[in-house]
Amino acid sequence: MKQLQLFFAFFRVGMLGYGGGPSSIPLVHKEVVQKYKWMNDDEFADVLALGNALPGPIATKMAGYIGYRVAGWLGMINAVLATIVPTIILMIVLLTFLSSIKDEPWVAGMTKAVVPVVGVMLGVLTWDFFKKSQSSLGSLQAIAFSVGSFVILELLHIHPAILIAVLLFSALIIKGERKDEEAKPMTERRKPS
Repeated sequence: MKQLQLFFAFFRVGMLGYGGGPSSIPLVHKEVVQKYKWMNDDEFADVLALGNALPGPIATKMAGYIGYRVAGWLGMINAVLATIVPTIILMIVLLTFLSSIKDEPWVAGMTKAVVPVVGVMLGVLTWDFFKKSQSSLGSLQAIAFSVGSFVILELLHIHPAILIAVLLFSALIIKGERKDEEAKPMTERRKPS
């Protein structure tokens, strides 16, 4: 049953994710977190961050990881195939058809109409992630991270993978320090300043 659910979840993502990776991320979230509950929002955010740091198409990377996590190696193969095979078939069929009508104004209008929809979908997903970070970090730190990330990515033109790697490394160090601190006897723990 899980294999069938995996196939249909990523088949829908592959079929409806018009516009590439950014448009498929909210669809993957809806299937994986909201519909099938294979992971929670925090786990999805971690998978998304890691997937963005690695090279290649995001939908395929996420399908592979989530498929493996849900149903092992067969699940991984199933989810990846469900993501790419229908798209390949559709591309062959649609490109053959669209090449004959590509200069029609309604085709250009249809393509332009999809861009704002994808923007809204990404905005909603971003807002959900921001609300989650507010509840775990606090409002001030969530805003500081958002503004800092914007400055680093847009104004300083640092690659997102570098930012993600630094944040992941920092989180590991902080978590390790907290574990070390918790492992010490009460008498040896540092007193708060």
